[in-house]
Amino acid sequence: MIKRNRAIKRLTVMAMLSAVAIILVYFIRLPIFPSYDFLEYDPADIPIFIGTMLFGPWYGMIMTAAVSVIQGLTVSARSGVVGIVMHYFATGSFVVAAGLIYSRKKTFKRSVVAMGTGAATMTVFMILWNMILTPVFMGVSRDMVMGLMLPVFIPFNLIKAFLNAAFALVLYTVLNKAIKFDEYLN
Repeated sequence: MIKRNRAIKRLTVMAMLSAVAIILVYFIRLPIFPSYDFLEYDPADIPIFIGTMLFGPWYGMIMTAAVSVIQGLTVSARSGVVGIVMHYFATGSFVVAAGLIYSRKKTFKRSVVAMGTGAATMTVFMILWNMILTPVFMGVSRDMVMGLMLPVFIPFNLIKAFLNAAFALVLYTVLNKAIKFDEYLN
């Protein structure tokens, strides 16, 4: 019975965080580089990162998959399947890296290291995925994408990843002190 209650609480919190992610991306999307309006900052990853800190990387990946598909079919439908895949790989790489680090020892110092590592991992992974998928999405050559890597794609991913990591870290810290997640969810 206790295990079942814990699973229900976890599923409920994950669903709520995923819903908040969709609401955030619906209301907040800001172009970082107006010339490339498909590269928008959105805070949808913040609840996913919080869920990852609460439950671990594999639960974060489940939330990432759900949010990527729902977002890709609704709010960001113009980016289609490529957008869904890019979001899944970007957020997923962050979630796995940060989640593996933080889940081993849940301290504030460790959370800062986890978030920084997650943001760096996401940026590096997105270099690869931008080289593979962006030519398909934009209908341009790989050489053109390579020329945009340093002035556009890398800064975009760094800005988005570090902003969302910082916001998630602050919110998680404040909420964890107020709600005592570990006591409530276990």
